Amino acid sequence: MSDNSVIRTSGLDYNYSKEFRTLQDINLKVEKGNIYGFLGPNGSGKTTTLRLLLGLLEIQKGSIEIFGQHFQSNRTGILKRIGSLIEIPSLYGHLNAKENLEVYRAVYGASKSRIAEVLRIAGLEDTGRKAVKSFSLGMKQRLSIALALLPNPELLILDEPANGLDPNGIIELRAMVKKLNREEGMTILMSSHILSEVEKMVSHVGIIFKGKMLFQGALTELHNFQQKQSTLLLHTSDNEAAMNILHEYQPERLEEALSLSFDGIHQVADINRRLHSHDLDVYMLHPKENDLEQLFIDLTNKHI
Repeated sequence: MSDNSVIRTSGLDYNYSKEFRTLQDINLKVEKGNIYGFLGPNGSGKTTTLRLLLGLLEIQKGSIEIFGQHFQSNRTGILKRIGSLIEIPSLYGHLNAKENLEVYRAVYGASKSRIAEVLRIAGLEDTGRKAVKSFSLGMKQRLSIALALLPNPELLILDEPANGLDPNGIIELRAMVKKLNREEGMTILMSSHILSEVEKMVSHVGIIFKGKMLFQGALTELHNFQQKQSTLLLHTSDNEAAMNILHEYQPERLEEALSLSFDGIHQVADINRRLHSHDLDVYMLHPKENDLEQLFIDLTNKHI
C-alpha cells in the first residue's frame, strides 16, 4: 500500500442475504488530502461500504486497509483517528451546542478547549445559549459534524450529509467541507446522490451502482471523459440533408432537431461551415457538455 493512501479496499463483497448481492468487488482508493465523493442512487451500496470501513458490519469477503494498516487487526487504533457521521446522532434539543458537545466530549477523550475549536470550525461559535431544538436543519447538521470532529480526526467519513438540507444549508455544508480540507488538512470521504452539489466540493469521485464501481478517479479525469461525450443539438432548414452531410458524426433524429456527438469545440465550427457551404440555414447550434449528473445517467444506463 502506498504511503499516500488513506483508504484502500480490495475485492470487497457483502451480501445481506443469499439472494441479494449488495456489494461486488469494491476496490476503493482514497488518498491523503482528497475530498472523495462516493456517488450513487439510494440502495446502490454506499452506506454498506461506509459501515464496513467503520467496523459497523463484519467483512465477509475482501480486505480493508486504512492508514496503511489492516483494519481487522488494528481496528481500535484506526477508529481513534476517524470521525464519522453515518446517521444523525442523538442531539439534546433542550441543550445548547456547547452543552451537547460536552455530553460527548468524555466519550471521545477530547479536551475542553476542543469544544471551542469545533464550534468555530462548524460556524456555531455565536449560538450561545440558543437551544438546539430551535436550530435550522443546516445548523443541526453542522453540529452533528462538529461532534464527529471532537477527536480531531485525520479522516472524516460523512454519509449523505446534505440530506434534507435547503439551498442555504447545502452552501454552508460545502463551505465547511472545503474549510476542513484546506485548513485542517483533513481527508474526507462523503457519500451522496446529490451529484450537482458534490461536483462543487470534491477532488475525486467514485461512482457505484447496484453494488458495482463504475468509475473511480480524479474529477478532472471524469470531465475529460465527459468532453468526449459532449452533444450538439442542431436544427437546420433541411435536417434530412444535414444528416447526409454530417454522416460521419452519426447524427440522431429528434422531433425537430438532430443530436450528434463531438470532440472539441473546433468541430462545432467545422459543422457550421459545412452546413453553410451546402446552402443550409442553421437555426440552432447548441453544444451541450454533460454535467456530472448526465454523465452518471449515461454510465448507469449501460449497467441496467
